[in-house]
Amino acid sequence: MFKLKNAALALALCGALGAQAADPIKVGIALDISGPFAAAGAEARDGFDLAIDKLGGKLGGQPAEFLKTDFAGNPEQATQLVTRYLQRDKITFFTGPIASNSALAVAPALFAAKVPFISSNPGPSQFAGKQCNPYFFGQYQNDTYDEAAGKLANEKGYKNMVIIAPNYPAGKDHLNGFKRLYKGGLKDEIYTKVGQIDYAAEIAQIRAAKPDAVFFFLPGAMGINFVKQFVGGGLKDVPLIAPGFSADQDVIQAVGEPMLGLYNTAHWTHDLPLPANAEFVSAFRKKYDGRYPTVYAAMAYDAILAMDAAVRDTGGKTDSPEALVKALSTPSFKSVRGEFTYARNHYPVQDYYLRVVEKDADGKLTNKLVGKVLEKHQDAYVAECAM
Repeated sequence: MFKLKNAALALALCGALGAQAADPIKVGIALDISGPFAAAGAEARDGFDLAIDKLGGKLGGQPAEFLKTDFAGNPEQATQLVTRYLQRDKITFFTGPIASNSALAVAPALFAAKVPFISSNPGPSQFAGKQCNPYFFGQYQNDTYDEAAGKLANEKGYKNMVIIAPNYPAGKDHLNGFKRLYKGGLKDEIYTKVGQIDYAAEIAQIRAAKPDAVFFFLPGAMGINFVKQFVGGGLKDVPLIAPGFSADQDVIQAVGEPMLGLYNTAHWTHDLPLPANAEFVSAFRKKYDGRYPTVYAAMAYDAILAMDAAVRDTGGKTDSPEALVKALSTPSFKSVRGEFTYARNHYPVQDYYLRVVEKDADGKLTNKLVGKVLEKHQDAYVAECAM
């Protein structure tokens, strides 16, 4: 009887320990599925979900819980959400949101709590330079897309341009990036309101400037309305150049034929000839009714795979933030963008590509890979990072 009781007690203890070991790894995901970045936020959500499905809802083979909450693109609401994730949910990782102003708002609390923030989009210059932090990991730095676009504008021979973006941290970064490599002259530099949908005044300003071309960073609904009004305002013969965020599948589908021939730059494209990318695009199109993924979806997918690899590479030591940061710093997963490394500021050193909007074999408008613009490119702020 004594032996039976001891055996029962041992089994009960093993069960309790097993239950403790099976506590899920919690991931906080700030979603922008309403508000000014809703179109991009929906794309990111679909990328997250595809990666979670691929991993069977686990990270590194361990049970995981993915806490997804919409904060409507509001930095104050994002801060409240992150406070709840940290205090109530005890998250191990954080990802999202879309906008740089929200990323800048939530980061201090995450850094203080030593929770890795794997960005699924924003790459603010602040975290690339003097405010770099070991717990932040970018997928690109805001300026870099536009440095590639500036180089393209030089190659196209555009001598006088107008550049336009929303007046918030990412908008300023994107225009600064373009100006860094563009060698021509600027007729005008225009900043708009975040979420603006009427561009009549700005288009009149552009028309009066008579530029050789226009560079615009206006993601999501902002870009959709701008391009429609730009063409409708009689400027269809003025070439447009954009970072990929302003000419991706969400914008292409909404605008239609006026997008044909528009050149844009990105660190990823759906026809990048890599096995991991082909697998991702095929699975995405199968899950989402034949729709091509955007760069937002690709980065969200990569963010989850980065967490998975970090948990695996630490041997499941999710209670050690330092171990997770070390693992994240040397990514071992197969990224959809191909091989990349992190600079000391935890922003990638990677290639950037030129894409052009064309029709695929089925007559669908989409981006087509043209070629490489920048190879193993590093952001301009890394020298300021003391990390």
